[in-house]
Amino acid sequence: MTAPDLPAELKAALAAKLQGFSRNDAAARAASISKTYRDGGGSGAILSEADALAYALARMPATYAAVTASLNALCAIAPDFAPKNLLDVGAGPGTASWAAAEAFSSLQDFALLDANRALRALALDLASDGARFRDIKYQQGEARAALADAPPADLVVASYMIGEIGESDRRQLAELMWAKTRDTLLIVEPGTPAGYARIIAMRAQLIAAGAHVAAPCPHDRGCPLTAPDWCHFTQRLPRSRAHKQIKGAELAFEDEKFAYVALTRAPVVQRLSRVLTQPVVTKVEIATKLCTSDGVVLAKVPRRAKADYARARRWRWGDALMEES
Repeated sequence: MTAPDLPAELKAALAAKLQGFSRNDAAARAASISKTYRDGGGSGAILSEADALAYALARMPATYAAVTASLNALCAIAPDFAPKNLLDVGAGPGTASWAAAEAFSSLQDFALLDANRALRALALDLASDGARFRDIKYQQGEARAALADAPPADLVVASYMIGEIGESDRRQLAELMWAKTRDTLLIVEPGTPAGYARIIAMRAQLIAAGAHVAAPCPHDRGCPLTAPDWCHFTQRLPRSRAHKQIKGAELAFEDEKFAYVALTRAPVVQRLSRVLTQPVVTKVEIATKLCTSDGVVLAKVPRRAKADYARARRWRWGDALMEES
């Protein structure tokens, strides 16, 4: 299982670029960029090297942690998956590529796509500072247009980017990404109701096109959750001193909420239930919500069932559990 914090060589590369860069300036730039994203402006506010670096310092750790958690869930379901090439759609500073490189030592070729010049330049600089990326190509261009010339890949990832395009364009993007997917497509979005809705829409579209869900769902049917509930998970990550300064935060950690779906060409051999909420532990029982192949159930494990109770105490939100026959 890959750790959720940034790898050492990426931390070192970011720290080197931070030399001589005002933390106050970085914080102001990051806050402005964040507001633009919230207002639906996407990466349009990232115009310079300084903007790109401020964005990376503020958002790379959390995005990396969410993608890593999603990849860990995929590996639990498909432990023999060993992709040789990656296609990173809407790659930004290359966050998902770094996460995939850490998760899969088998990866040899990396193809990244993004329309933002400043983020592309930063991604290539960061990659060149490390030894992990033996063969990396970064194509500049809007995702749907760039996908036409992109090579197919064993693993295709789109992280925190489908919310930047209109609803009608998302269907076309999903078709294009699936066409480029040899084995597995991973989509990660913010863990908000809107992010979940985008994930569910693409999930349904691609299942209809022949895809199979590997994670987090233990089935290929429609999501059994109903509003106001939505499927999302959380990953805790450590904050560096620079990260705290740029985010204007005091806590030494951050909890990133995210939603994701991993879709595969081949049917999943083994279905695993998914823990949908953090278990509640009392003196009487442990209770949590599980998504199973039969739908959502409220699981309660009484304390008197000592062996089952001991196992349930290790359950965590987002875990995959073997279904009982």
